[in-house]
Amino acid sequence: MDIAVNILLTIATAATPLLIAAIGELVVERSGVLNLGVEGMMIMGAVGGFGAGYLTGSPWIGLLAAIIVGALFSLLFAVMTLSLATNQVATGLSLTLLGLGLSGMIGTSFVGQPGVRLPNLDIPGISSIPVVGRLIFGQDPVFYISTALTAAVMWFLFKTRTGLTLRSIGDSHTSAHALGIKVIRYRYLAVIFGGACAGLAGGHLSLVYTPQWVENMSAGRGWIALALVVFASWRPWRVLAGAYIFGAVWIGQLHAQAFGIPVPSQFLSSLPYLATVVVLVLISRNKRLTMMNTPASLGQPFVPDR
Repeated sequence: MDIAVNILLTIATAATPLLIAAIGELVVERSGVLNLGVEGMMIMGAVGGFGAGYLTGSPWIGLLAAIIVGALFSLLFAVMTLSLATNQVATGLSLTLLGLGLSGMIGTSFVGQPGVRLPNLDIPGISSIPVVGRLIFGQDPVFYISTALTAAVMWFLFKTRTGLTLRSIGDSHTSAHALGIKVIRYRYLAVIFGGACAGLAGGHLSLVYTPQWVENMSAGRGWIALALVVFASWRPWRVLAGAYIFGAVWIGQLHAQAFGIPVPSQFLSSLPYLATVVVLVLISRNKRLTMMNTPASLGQPFVPDR
């Protein structure tokens, strides 16, 4: 039983950064913007969060710094694509490359340094309940933030007037502009929110998942988060389910290596990415349904009438 609980705990920990980053990108794409810089924002959040936590000794300050760094990095993307009307795909890819390189340079002095870890929630008398206590009441705070964030985004998109406006911009920014909606303003806010989520996901990696700085420690999780949004057909609850499926695959390959299963370790390490490719292939077979649910203006620049 203890082994099963430990495995479930590690799956939840592995799924949390995927869920947060994917939820943020879902809001961005619902506004009709495609940001491929999630990986870059996540790794910058990781190094920013670790650096601030290490220098101040407070993991909470580190987590806040990770959010701010991710938001500022996404602001750069917003200025380039929304104000200067650059190509969103090229800018997003450039942002990822910039983040990977810049984080490696900033984090050079942090390599091998002991980090500060965000403590798990501990409620006396409740966290000690067998199985349920550890699984539900003994997780790290970011786990609860990710769950609340998913519920809040679901409510916002489908139960509020602002959420309806955001979705209408994603469906047709031209029609939204004709109705007097400030398309650029909404998209700016959506992109910054997505960047803050990516930064928070990166902070989780360096302050909870592995409380230390390792270059390129995001290890492609930003790309998996992008695939999750497509996998979920831009639905928050499906993102939640998908994140835990991918988290289980990620942890499964680690346990398979630990148990000495006679399969090349390189193949086991590639399983999360192989699962991503398989999911995208399966989605492409259902392309008609996917196109019906895709924001019509996704990735298209919007230039208001002068």
